[in-house]
Amino acid sequence: MSALPLILDMDFGIDDSMAALYLARSGRTEIVAVGSVHGNTSSAQAARNARQVLAELGLGAVPIARGGAEPLNQPVSYASEVHGDDGIGGMASASEPPGALVDYSAAEQIVRLARDRPGELTLLATGPLTNVALALALEPALGSLLRSVVIMGGAIGVPGNMEAHAEANIRHDPEAADQVFAALENITLVPLDFTMQCRITQREIERISSAPHRAGVDLVRGMLPRYLEFNRRDLGVVGFPLHDPAAAVLAIDGGFAECLEAPVVVELTGTATRGMTCVDRRPVASAVSRPTVRIATRPLRSVVDEFVRIAFEEDRRA
Repeated sequence: MSALPLILDMDFGIDDSMAALYLARSGRTEIVAVGSVHGNTSSAQAARNARQVLAELGLGAVPIARGGAEPLNQPVSYASEVHGDDGIGGMASASEPPGALVDYSAAEQIVRLARDRPGELTLLATGPLTNVALALALEPALGSLLRSVVIMGGAIGVPGNMEAHAEANIRHDPEAADQVFAALENITLVPLDFTMQCRITQREIERISSAPHRAGVDLVRGMLPRYLEFNRRDLGVVGFPLHDPAAAVLAIDGGFAECLEAPVVVELTGTATRGMTCVDRRPVASAVSRPTVRIATRPLRSVVDEFVRIAFEEDRRA
């Protein structure tokens, strides 16, 4: 089976790092490039984290581009209460990570690669969609150049995790998200409805803790105490849901999910609902003139076991 070529667009926090670990160790992907974006931390810090994590995974030669530092139409904010000031649970290296950033933006990187390899690349976006919207502004035909786009974001029929009705990645840049859903025809959306069904429990924590010491594994494992403490203290649960890692699993194998197809609109003006992902599920022709989105609703196989086994217990790289 040939490797799946991926562009990663990430706000490189703890769960982004877990997703990168899984993708690198799966033996089924070619990570072509990485772009950073604001969200869990600043875009600059996210780019630094990407350099550190990829170097640990033996992927130090992968091009990394700094992306959007702020949303299109609102002040920037970060999720430091979840991911720590450095975005990776206090595991940022004291010394400068190896490698250097490319001299063009993450949006430009997406467009360049899509034009160079039309129809080949999957874009996995696990942060706010600022870079993807900026790439669309540079290349309106972006959707026809990408093989597919997998997005972690949104809350359809469950509560939000940033506000009552808004999931964090969408709420951090609602305008960007709405532009992306309006323009691209090949999106798989992995919302909280799906990821909250993919929970790391005490059993998996024990498996992760006892996994062999390997490059990349120890770095990501060292990030988890911060994540576990946030979920215990603020949410009252032992363990955590797999947000970005679940999207990574589906990027490789969509057969892990049952999906529905419907247009998605992001609410931009509601006082209590800005950033809400609105899905038109009526069994009639939609009045919304935009593409349908493939929305993951229910796991068909264990995403949790797949993630823990590949990311921490097995390394399938040749």
